[in-house]
Amino acid sequence: MTSPTTVLITAPPDQLLAAIGAERPDWQIMPLGEHIPADLAGVAVWGFIDWLCPTMSGLEMCRRLRDAEPTRRSHLTMVLDEADSDARRRALQAGADDYIVGALDAARVIERVEGKAAVVHPARQRFVNGPIALDVAAHQVRVGGAVVTLRPNEFHLLAHFMEFPDQVFSRTALIARLGKDEDAIDERTVDVWVGRLRRSLAAHGAPDPLRTVRSLGYVMDSLES
Repeated sequence: MTSPTTVLITAPPDQLLAAIGAERPDWQIMPLGEHIPADLAGVAVWGFIDWLCPTMSGLEMCRRLRDAEPTRRSHLTMVLDEADSDARRRALQAGADDYIVGALDAARVIERVEGKAAVVHPARQRFVNGPIALDVAAHQVRVGGAVVTLRPNEFHLLAHFMEFPDQVFSRTALIARLGKDEDAIDERTVDVWVGRLRRSLAAHGAPDPLRTVRSLGYVMDSLES
């Protein structure tokens, strides 16, 4: 059963809310302000955060969403005015999963949400590599039996690597695998996703199974059980 979709947008114009609602009437579209909605259990949440929000910076909003339990596992997209490399870096450091350059419209919101939601899950539902176990159906990762909490991008990356161990993937291929627009996402963003994944696994005592292959990309090496 598919989880209901909730989309949070900072300071959205009424026309944008109406346009998204007309295209996707089953979605819950909510303006996002200082107070983070509390009743988000059991729903898939996407957040679109302006670089400058009415009462705080988009970076601070991103940090708050990552700290709050209802939105900690949400997919967060920072909306940037320009394709500035420093702004992209700071957005990712603040907790954004990715970013969009330019004004939001209904088509871009729907494309991002449905592109992300359309990540193709592997035919197999469970993968094990050494102490790391991943259950696709339960959307759960364990290291040595302990549950590891991952953001959506990192979970899908790990599922892909575990489905195809010992195979090198370019950054462009990984962006495409996550349903992203290769032209809109800088390849170095993949380095941030991989870094987060490595830190999450290491924090639970897992050896680092991800190897950087110079000029090519990343590979997950098989680990001994």
